[in-house]
Amino acid sequence: MALLDPLRALGPEQQVGLLFVVLFGLLALTSTALAVQGLRRGDLETGEHGRRLWRDLRALWVGSSLFWLAWVSGPAGATLLFGALSFLALREFVTLAPTRRGDHRSLLLAFFAVLPVQYLAVALGWVEAFGVFIPVFAFLALPVASALAGDPERFLERCAKIQWGIMVCVYGLSHAPALLLLEGRRYDGRGAFVLFFLVVVAAAAQIVQEVLSRWLRRRPIARRIDRTFSWRGWLAGVLAGTVAGLALAWITPFSTLQAMVLAGIAAGAGTLGEFVMKALKKDAGVRHWGNTASVTGAVGLLDRIAPLAFAAPVFFHSLGWVVSKLP
Repeated sequence: MALLDPLRALGPEQQVGLLFVVLFGLLALTSTALAVQGLRRGDLETGEHGRRLWRDLRALWVGSSLFWLAWVSGPAGATLLFGALSFLALREFVTLAPTRRGDHRSLLLAFFAVLPVQYLAVALGWVEAFGVFIPVFAFLALPVASALAGDPERFLERCAKIQWGIMVCVYGLSHAPALLLLEGRRYDGRGAFVLFFLVVVAAAAQIVQEVLSRWLRRRPIARRIDRTFSWRGWLAGVLAGTVAGLALAWITPFSTLQAMVLAGIAAGAGTLGEFVMKALKKDAGVRHWGNTASVTGAVGLLDRIAPLAFAAPVFFHSLGWVVSKLP
């Protein structure tokens, strides 16, 4: 689009500065507006709705600050940062997945072998290695470790829970910093912009989907899992993510059409992933991951990164096909 050409013509440092001003400017304006509204009512966090808004806003502040910290620290620092997030998210997941003494070996293997090896492969840019290490090697090794403990009770269920936690918290999330290491003349050090693009698209889709699904409560898809999630809300979230991708196409190495298609894919995957995590929470009998507020300012870290954990691997592995097939 010709409208975006002046923005595309900016240098990387100018684009970074513009993003910084726009992002933190919007956060500051939103925080000020909510604070003024709360002071007028005599309470900054009026009701459950107000508390939820402030929780989400604090999470956005922390998430934005972490993104810029990752940007400044470079690919190595970003990989370490996402590795720490994976560790904390996996810990939250495991606290709500009942385990037995026979699972201790598998858990030690997951936290102190599988997770570091996965992120080491990401840091070294071994695309084939980090793409198959967990789905193939870790998925076979973890049940072996549990079986060697000699406890057959609910063996399949226990193994599946650990494997699923690793798949979401480690495998899915590790594809986000992998975007920083994209190679080729097309990317030319613009991996951080691609990561920013993915994060904003996933967040926009999730927020719009949740808001509109509450408004369009007439036709929930699965009432026992979520009384608000509907196909209309999901489609609205995908559309919002696509629009966000269009608005950010100028910072990416993609054409306008490529950016819109990739944004739609990421938005759809992220919102459906959040829905899946709600089903897991229902099974565990909780409303939120984690029992107390986490360092993100949210009730649970996994609640905030679930859409990204689902969207990142789908987005990463769709890049090659979309870029090669679409103009």
